[in-house]
Amino acid sequence: MEKQEFKGQIVDPIQRRIYPGTITVQNGIIESIREEQNDSSHFILPGLIDAHIHIESSMLTPYEFARIASTHGTVGTISDPHEIANVLGVEGVKWMIENGKLAPFYFHFGAPSCVPATSFETSGAQIGIEELEQLLQMQEINHLGEMMNFPGVIHDDPMVVQKLQLAQKYQKPIDGHAPMVTGEALEKYYAAQITTDHECYTLDEAEEKIKLGMKILIREGSAAKNFDALIPLIEKYPEQLMFCSDDKHPDDLIEGHINLLIARGLKLGYDFFDLLRCATYNPVTHYNLAVGMLQVGDSADFIVVDHWETMKVLETYIRGQKVAKGGMSVLPPLFFNSINKFNIKKIEEEQLRVPTQNKKIKIIELFQDQIFTKTIIDEPLVKNGYVVPDLERDYLKIIVINRYSEQAPAIGFVKNFGLKEGAIASSVAHDSHNIIAVGCDDKSLVRAIQGIIDTQGGILYTNDNELISLPLPIAGLMSDQNADWVSEQYQRLNKAVQKAGSPLTAPFMTLSFMGLLVIPELKMSDMGLFDGINFQLTELFDSSK
Repeated sequence: MEKQEFKGQIVDPIQRRIYPGTITVQNGIIESIREEQNDSSHFILPGLIDAHIHIESSMLTPYEFARIASTHGTVGTISDPHEIANVLGVEGVKWMIENGKLAPFYFHFGAPSCVPATSFETSGAQIGIEELEQLLQMQEINHLGEMMNFPGVIHDDPMVVQKLQLAQKYQKPIDGHAPMVTGEALEKYYAAQITTDHECYTLDEAEEKIKLGMKILIREGSAAKNFDALIPLIEKYPEQLMFCSDDKHPDDLIEGHINLLIARGLKLGYDFFDLLRCATYNPVTHYNLAVGMLQVGDSADFIVVDHWETMKVLETYIRGQKVAKGGMSVLPPLFFNSINKFNIKKIEEEQLRVPTQNKKIKIIELFQDQIFTKTIIDEPLVKNGYVVPDLERDYLKIIVINRYSEQAPAIGFVKNFGLKEGAIASSVAHDSHNIIAVGCDDKSLVRAIQGIIDTQGGILYTNDNELISLPLPIAGLMSDQNADWVSEQYQRLNKAVQKAGSPLTAPFMTLSFMGLLVIPELKMSDMGLFDGINFQLTELFDSSK
């Protein structure tokens, strides 16, 4: 590779200064940095890192994700392939690694720690001790993925203890997941050498974890948005924070990534170098990444922006190679063969009926831009001896059905989806990715679920007049198409669901989290309604007096 020179206003996050200079790059490495006057008004910054994301939730392959994320200045991620692992196990993790290698991008994949996430759901694969050790021995595996089985850590579950010991044996950082865990339980969790958490909702919760020594990942995804609540931490703890998206749907990714969080922080009056540190230096040092920090001898990983106050990315370079310019990827789109697991063929309307027991029922109450839920106990609407959706009170039927084998569907009710007609369904349902659906009537629910079965995965909305679908043939999680097409279809689906009455900004992402048992309070698995407070299955009908 020929010697390259880059002139501009150089932003040094380590020395916390901006100065005019020239960067010389040879064979993808920064050979020298000279401080000297030049005519360029552009600013050169280190490339940005998303400190925790599930690539699969973008519905894009790792390669396609890299094409889009790099246009916003992202050069690397800490990626937990937990989603595809729940469908395909080690085979799925290796598929992600190999696909990611096709792009000049820093994918730092973790070994999923909880597959299945709990014993209260059916996944398509398992990653036990033997499989986990196989992954942790791989050079491409950077860390142990988020330990979401926090009760197992706190109560010394033997399997969990073994997994943590394996990560320590291979000297891999351990990512955390401890929503609402405090006090002695939190101290026990941290003592297991789990040093990050991305599930904080309040300043008090985050500060308690920081004072123990944990790094807090400020999350701003498509469904879970904690930036506004947590960004004040940066004034006191800039060295303990990172930025992450966790889950990012394709239309949001096309609009921007970690660069938008820096710009938002600046508008709120926070220090630029503190914000930049959260997106560069902190994840690089915590995870021991090979990503360059604009220092002599570093890999030439940097971005050119019009001005640091706007964070509008003009160019992105990884190992000295230009990968994006003017908001467009330089990398060509590629298409990949499908890898999947679907063993269900048909659903009947009779399977969705709920005979009344003349009791109140437990209803999942969801909230805009959050993935936790609450529990409502109320009288159901009963017709002809069956409990049915109540559109006036917005009590809709929610279904989870095992996609890996023929089983009876699990049935519950949910509030705040807001649909007035039709149904939505998805094969993206954290964590095990069974089929999940919410609807106003059984006929629509059957049509929606059958549509997912027929395409072997995807997201879908249907009513009496139309059926709109985005197929996801790769593990039922990712599209084999380019990001623009996926984003267009996804936006079309969102608009249709919102036209049908839903007030949710990300209805399909929200739907996917209704199956996430490790986030309290009430969720749905293919085995039934789940109580996330007591960590056990619970009955739909309330038996309390």
